[in-house]
Amino acid sequence: MSDKETLLGMGFAPERIEWALRATKRAGLQPAMDHILENADKPVPEVGDEDVEEPVPEGAEAKSIKCSECGKVFRSQATAGFHAERTGHEEFEESTEEIKPLTEEEKKEKLAELREKLAAKRAAQSKENEKDQRANEMIRRKAGQDQGAIKEQMQAKELAKDAERKRQEKLEDQRARAAVKAQIEADKRERAEKAAREKAARDGAPMPVAAAPAAAARPAAGKSSDNPETRLQIRLHVGGAPLVKTFPSDNTLVDVAEFVASQNLAYTVDSVTFASTFPRKTFSRDEMRKTLKDNGLTPSAVLMANST
Repeated sequence: MSDKETLLGMGFAPERIEWALRATKRAGLQPAMDHILENADKPVPEVGDEDVEEPVPEGAEAKSIKCSECGKVFRSQATAGFHAERTGHEEFEESTEEIKPLTEEEKKEKLAELREKLAAKRAAQSKENEKDQRANEMIRRKAGQDQGAIKEQMQAKELAKDAERKRQEKLEDQRARAAVKAQIEADKRERAEKAAREKAARDGAPMPVAAAPAAAARPAAGKSSDNPETRLQIRLHVGGAPLVKTFPSDNTLVDVAEFVASQNLAYTVDSVTFASTFPRKTFSRDEMRKTLKDNGLTPSAVLMANST
């Protein structure tokens, strides 16, 4: 196993191992370890920028550098400079005090201390990472909850719209059914009265007086009602559900024809003709230009729409 691999196995940072191997000119495992321990508090320099101790002036016996403010002794000027940056101390002096190499016991203690610091740093980083992960998870869940709430609100609105549409369709269907039922009853009465009249004519008996049907309560043609609106049920000869719509009473049958043509492609404005079932009547072209009031259709009526 190489010195580098051995130092990596001991837990030292790769960049500090490379620095130690360069500084000791790869003299062996022990010198590299000594360098790492002695420079543990120093930043790792860039390759080629390692600080070199300044030569001692001729005749001097300085063996170290001492901080005049705290009394700490350093092996090199680089180490003293790092101390100055970290503490802000500015007063240094040369010292004849020689820094003894670390004993094996001190090296082991220093190594244990470094490993403890490294483990504490990794534990703190792990806790910080866990904290960040929990915060990110909370943000993700909150975003998911907000999106879920928005989706539920949109679904609720769509359901409400659908329910209202179905309710309106049901009401329109009920109105149309009621109108058709009323028309069927009127047709039945008309057929019964006609049969009675024909029987009386055959027997030579007096003609029976027909009971005034509900539709007869409608004003005669040429007269108008005070109601400003006219509700029409329009039965199509092409089949399908009757058209039901309320028109202003001053609209003409031409306006009604335009509505029918817009709802069913089988009709055009010029080809639509209208007829009432009771009393039976087909409206002429001149009457098509008259208002619903003038044609006696106000306030409500049932029309048959034909295409010529």
